[in-house]
Amino acid sequence: MKIIISPEENVKNETNLINQFFDQGLDLFHIRKPTFSNLDLISYVFGIKDEYKEKLVVHQLYETAFQLGLRRFHIKENVRKNTDFTFNENLIYSTSTHSIDDFNQLGNLWEYAFISPIFPSISKIGYGENSQILSDLKKRTNCKTKLIGLGGITPENQHFAYENGVVGVAFLGSIWENENPLKIFEKCIQKGHLY
Repeated sequence: MKIIISPEENVKNETNLINQFFDQGLDLFHIRKPTFSNLDLISYVFGIKDEYKEKLVVHQLYETAFQLGLRRFHIKENVRKNTDFTFNENLIYSTSTHSIDDFNQLGNLWEYAFISPIFPSISKIGYGENSQILSDLKKRTNCKTKLIGLGGITPENQHFAYENGVVGVAFLGSIWENENPLKIFEKCIQKGHLY
């Protein structure tokens, strides 16, 4: 499974790039835009081909997203841990974790969860440099929730994440910090085609 997370700040022709990522085989796209208004989200989603809307995952503005017909919601770790969250059986949920112990404690209501940082972050300099998560993946006991590696994932290192037990990877910095996001995603697909 290949996932891309949006940059927090808008990129020129971003929705056009998203359509091209999907054309190349992207499985899911996470819309994480903390400064978006409802109108910003509407405009953004309208820029994406209808055939790909079921593959969009939102991180906020859930009510507006629901009205737009989106059914995949990502629930932040702090929200999951600190609020009484009510699940809607008609929606698909994902979340984030930062340790294998947290991942193992997730219930079966989550389709998948990110675990990060697998490698040192590309977009957050210094973050994840001493991470033990890659080696901790062997301690996985939760087989109900799909495990998605995040953090410093590149075309060249994604195979280490797969070989250590993730079923998918999420790209952020390696895509958006590159001058040619489309070309780098092509490399991600080519080098990750075995997984």
